Amino acid sequence: MREWIKRALAKADREAWVRFFVAIGGLSVSFAAAIYSTVFRQEGNFAATAVSASFALISGVLLGMITVPHLARRVTLSRFRERFHYDFTPEGMAYIVIVLVIGIAALNNGNNLLFIVVSAMLGAFVVSGIASAGMLRNLELDAALPNHIFAKRPLQARLVLNNLRWWAPAFSVNVGPNRKPRRAKKKWQRGIFSWPPWKPKEQRWLHLNDWVWKPAPLAPLQPGIFEGAVYFPYIARGKPSSADVELTFARRGAYVQEALGLATRFPFSFLSKTRPVNFSRQIVVYPSVEETDEFFQVLPMITGEFEAFVRGRGNNLYLIRDHTSEDSARHLDWKATAKTGTLKVREFTREDERKLRIVFDNVAPGMVSEIEYEEAIALTASLAWHFAQSDAQLSFAAPGYAGSSDVYDFLAYLALVQPAEQKSVLEGLEVSDDYNVIVTARPRGTIPTNFWASSYLIFMQQQNATPAPALR
Repeated sequence: MREWIKRALAKADREAWVRFFVAIGGLSVSFAAAIYSTVFRQEGNFAATAVSASFALISGVLLGMITVPHLARRVTLSRFRERFHYDFTPEGMAYIVIVLVIGIAALNNGNNLLFIVVSAMLGAFVVSGIASAGMLRNLELDAALPNHIFAKRPLQARLVLNNLRWWAPAFSVNVGPNRKPRRAKKKWQRGIFSWPPWKPKEQRWLHLNDWVWKPAPLAPLQPGIFEGAVYFPYIARGKPSSADVELTFARRGAYVQEALGLATRFPFSFLSKTRPVNFSRQIVVYPSVEETDEFFQVLPMITGEFEAFVRGRGNNLYLIRDHTSEDSARHLDWKATAKTGTLKVREFTREDERKLRIVFDNVAPGMVSEIEYEEAIALTASLAWHFAQSDAQLSFAAPGYAGSSDVYDFLAYLALVQPAEQKSVLEGLEVSDDYNVIVTARPRGTIPTNFWASSYLIFMQQQNATPAPALR
């Protein structure tokens, strides 16, 4: 008991309590002065009456100005500030109709029993509202989402609803998006006055510039994270309850959840009551890295070119072997070929580092269609994800990309990038020992020739969709 009292005193706001007791003492003095003013008035002492009454009034006002605002700032008025959204259910509408019918019958007949029935039914309606509001109070919502989220790939999220009430459980609570009605603000906008109105606009005689008072267009909503509802049938008192939710995001990009709502129909389902809860989350959904037909078409050619490039970069001779169709002509050993009469190829030792650079050359708006652009984004992401699992040392380049060589940083860039008017990344790209996989929409003739010997080009447009290795 003593430890509990010590903890309570430690948590107490001493300044607020001091002001509270000062206010009580001051109000007691003001009350005493008011009583004395009444006594002095009965005795006929008007001067003392005026002084005591003025003292009581002025002291009370001063105490209120000094203490009440300070105490009000420390009082939690969450129950009074909470807003609830109400939606009538079919059961509630039927119940109201029955109450009206019985109420009209009671007024017509003057039967006291009908009045009692109507009162009981209205009381049940009020009790239902109070009980449903009590179910939604003192509930905290939290969510656990994976750190890395890919488009078109199902993931498991967890919603946790914590009941802070130690005295009562919660029943029948739904968690879902808080769909507030959006109302467009009206303002004066430019329009055209045409006459006569009964004719089509093209056939009207008169057309004049005009100002129209009409709602402004609403900004498009950003896609939310949680769109469905999750049902919690029972939440024990003072304990959390969790539910797993499967989410799938169809497109890449940023998803924002500004608020969620706790809804219930408990206990009689007359109303669906919703309490908005603060739940601000923003996630970035990476592009899909699923292996598509285009990916399977491109990957073998890139792998072959990359392996040939790595194998030919060494300085130390490893062996001389027979020429195959996959070997480049620049590795032919003419002396060995002349001696044996068959084509021979020199193979060098492979260097320790297998460096690969994936380059995304962004395009200007309208240069390619939206479908082609998204396919290029998905192919770039799939290649980055595939080679990140291998032993190659990856690096990335793209307009405006300042991230590291971490594949997740590059995927986050691809998740948010959009067509933009900007300088091509190839113009400022430094030539290095890396083998380049370039995804671009630029014509072949505009690609810098210094990349051709160590690059593989992938074109965005469908007319050039067939990937071709760089010229050697």
